[in-house]
Amino acid sequence: MQAFLKTGKISSTDKPSTSGVKSTKKKAPAPWVEKYRPKTIDDIVDQGEVVQVLRECLAGGDLPHLLFYGPPGTGKTSAILAAARQLFGDITRERVLELNASDERGIQVIRDKVKTFAQLTVSNTRPDGRPCPPYKLVILDEADSMTTAAQAALRRTMERETRTTRFCLICNYVSRIIPPITSRCSKFRFKPLARENVIKRLQEVCKSEAVDVGDGEVLHQAVDTCGGDLRRALTALQCCQRLLGKITADGLIEVTGLVPENLVDEFLNVKNYNELERFVENFLMDAYSASQLLEQLSERVVNAGHLTNKQKCVISEKLAVCSHRLLEGGAEVMQLTDLGCTVIMANNNP
Repeated sequence: MQAFLKTGKISSTDKPSTSGVKSTKKKAPAPWVEKYRPKTIDDIVDQGEVVQVLRECLAGGDLPHLLFYGPPGTGKTSAILAAARQLFGDITRERVLELNASDERGIQVIRDKVKTFAQLTVSNTRPDGRPCPPYKLVILDEADSMTTAAQAALRRTMERETRTTRFCLICNYVSRIIPPITSRCSKFRFKPLARENVIKRLQEVCKSEAVDVGDGEVLHQAVDTCGGDLRRALTALQCCQRLLGKITADGLIEVTGLVPENLVDEFLNVKNYNELERFVENFLMDAYSASQLLEQLSERVVNAGHLTNKQKCVISEKLAVCSHRLLEGGAEVMQLTDLGCTVIMANNNP
């Protein structure tokens, strides 16, 4: 206190001691998708053929140019990241360049960033002296969103830098990749995950997180809700647990934004324009997604027992047209009304 009155500063001897106080900073919860992402290729779910080929490539230390394609949430990105970790170990960050749809990937980026990285030469040993493949890895996620010009520039880089760099392209639609690139890659199709394998993986995650899912009916609901997409199912379960405190079938429907089944049935059974107008107004006021309704309607119409084949054809054709218009930016109220009028006509003229 005397030192403070003389100098206006607190001396080091007057500062409270914090040596005996432990930090109580709580670690932020990690997304389950990243927390339980496969660490090795053997952890990949339900892709036995791809895992077998990758295992043989890793055993020989050689990797061809790769092209992974298939539905989302089937393990494409996880497979190549796990393979990269097994190949390069603790120098993975220096040896791997990963670009996804959030990065700018026009022709200029391919010419500058990718080409510069591909031209770098690397050694065949790690800093600790252990052997390592003498090449780098470029991962282009969602490559089907690249422009044709960027893919043409990438083709030339792949051709010239094969000695020092391997490329792995990941996409949902292989038809959007130009033939000169597909002919230079080993193509692997990631099939949709089997229902029982998805449920088994979800059970393992819920057990590790000490989450009660009852008799497992909720997990079946999660698979149905997410269409077999394991990543989406894990995200839905975590959101339901964090927001609602427990995982229930109704909670999953609310979190994932599905349209309740009673609304889907009500739309299919409208009898006149006044009913349709009231339905569309209430539907949009409740903030449901028109595209989600169309997706659920597509499956419901195909399996509907009360509709004739002629009715199914008429409604399905209009479903396709309205879905295309929504993707092009059409107004939801107009497309739902148009589709609803077709449903009314089909119901009144079986």
